[in-house]
Amino acid sequence: MTHDTAALMQKLGAQAREAAAAMRMADTRAKNRALQNAATILRRDMDEILAANALDIRAAEANRLDAALVDRLLLNGDRVEAMAEGLEQIAALADPIGAIDELRYRPSGIQVGHMRVPLGVIGIIYESRPNVTADAAGLCLKSGNAAILRGGSEAIHSNRAIAACMRRALVDAGLPQDAVQLIDATDRAWVGELLRSDDYVDVIIPRGGRSLIERVAAESRVPVIKHLDGICHVYIDAAADADKAVAIAVNAKAHRYGVCNAMETLLVHERKAARVLPEISRQLAEKGVEIRGCEQTCALLVDEAHVRPASEEDWATEYLAPILAVRVVDGLQTAMDHIARYGSGHTDAIVTEDYHAGQLFLREVDSSSVMWNASTRFADGFEYGLGAEIGISTDRLHVRGPVGLEGLTTQKWIVLGNGEVRQ
Repeated sequence: MTHDTAALMQKLGAQAREAAAAMRMADTRAKNRALQNAATILRRDMDEILAANALDIRAAEANRLDAALVDRLLLNGDRVEAMAEGLEQIAALADPIGAIDELRYRPSGIQVGHMRVPLGVIGIIYESRPNVTADAAGLCLKSGNAAILRGGSEAIHSNRAIAACMRRALVDAGLPQDAVQLIDATDRAWVGELLRSDDYVDVIIPRGGRSLIERVAAESRVPVIKHLDGICHVYIDAAADADKAVAIAVNAKAHRYGVCNAMETLLVHERKAARVLPEISRQLAEKGVEIRGCEQTCALLVDEAHVRPASEEDWATEYLAPILAVRVVDGLQTAMDHIARYGSGHTDAIVTEDYHAGQLFLREVDSSSVMWNASTRFADGFEYGLGAEIGISTDRLHVRGPVGLEGLTTQKWIVLGNGEVRQ
């Protein structure tokens, strides 16, 4: 770490802190105008953004990055339009800042309540997807925060172009351009410097692979909002409706594979296994999904070419691929014990028509989202009515589950009086 890098990080931090003070006071109209301006500029400057992205794609292909990473990196007209539409959707959301709730009178005559306020300066460290530059900046802007963005080196040209659009939009709306700052360097040492910037940064949000998030969690002096894995489960209870169970299981696994809310392990009550597993297996086979099953699963699906025995490691693996671990269990408690041992606290679901089983599962399973008769794929900020999200947190503090606008805020106590003094 050079002295110059440390000094530049301090400069970014000081600028962000000053911008955050101004954003705290910004009115909703100005913030919405900046978001709408940004959408307009993204569309207007699409050719420049795509040209910048082409540089990143050529470099990625020259460095032989895998096809999935290149796809996440790629921008085209539709993806730029989706970024612009996303900013417009954020503009349409209710502004959480300044909202007062739980205001109540106390016997002394004062009123006590909470007011929602911004977190301050948010550092966002992310990989691959350049759309995160617009999404993260837009959410931080609407929630009255300043953002310091550190994207991956593989997307540096794209991120520069998008961040420049966001900064121009802020200025046009009369807001400080330093409310959005991009660390315009590819040196990995910048990540460490950002993680040590506790004098300037209030929270860090990492978005990327496990190695990045583990590093951030281990090294950061700044509070972190994160999740490491999405080892999501669906448990099909003895009292499940078979048609619901099949539809939910297939959707939870095969709707999309490379997402954190996809099911990775299916648990099936032994009294329901013969009824639902063959059909689930058939439909997943058509979609090219490999099943790694327990001894009972393999015995039940003995003639299925896509079924192989599961190892202990399979129960604790986030595949992000067309692979599913399947275990037959003897009851609800065994299923919940399995989730407690192997789960990641992300999203888990039960399929049952038994009210008491459903209620027990909702209460006892300790995950950020717990579902009853619904696919794990619904664990998403948009599906929850939050609008856009900046990620999904499996932490307990200060926000859990999909992190939308409200998750980028905190609360302070407010007291309203009329001359009361404490006796």
